[in-house]
Amino acid sequence: MEKISKIITIVLWALIIVSAILVVSLVANLSENDADPTMLSWINANLIWVYILGIIGAGIAVFFALFHTLTNKQAAKSGLISLLFMGTVAIIAYVLASPEIPRFIGVDKFIAEGLTSSTIKLVDAGLIATYILFGIAVLSIILGPVIRLVYNK
Repeated sequence: MEKISKIITIVLWALIIVSAILVVSLVANLSENDADPTMLSWINANLIWVYILGIIGAGIAVFFALFHTLTNKQAAKSGLISLLFMGTVAIIAYVLASPEIPRFIGVDKFIAEGLTSSTIKLVDAGLIATYILFGIAVLSIILGPVIRLVYNK
């Protein structure tokens, strides 16, 4: 286990060093000219590095979450309940969402750029899901201590 810890520490330091070099190189090559090819190449290099780190990080997170879920029955049960809850919230939000395009000043520009009723319905569903989850969070903050008082008596 000690050997794995050392390897992980070395890999993390290598990632930090590469990231620092890329950021310093980008800052050193910033210019007022938006079309400067050197600056654009460093911006692209930094963006590619961010994509690589994000994909690797997400992959590792998913792998270890699945590993933990498959090796722990209680974690699998909790994960399945959470997944069902989120699916229920998503379905309720989608059913309540309206595909009607709102009318406001400048909406014609968005419609001309490709705004469709299906896009509006998905955005509305996302907003409604956010409202539902926010409401549940507030209720759990308010009712949590009350429920604990009732169960502890």
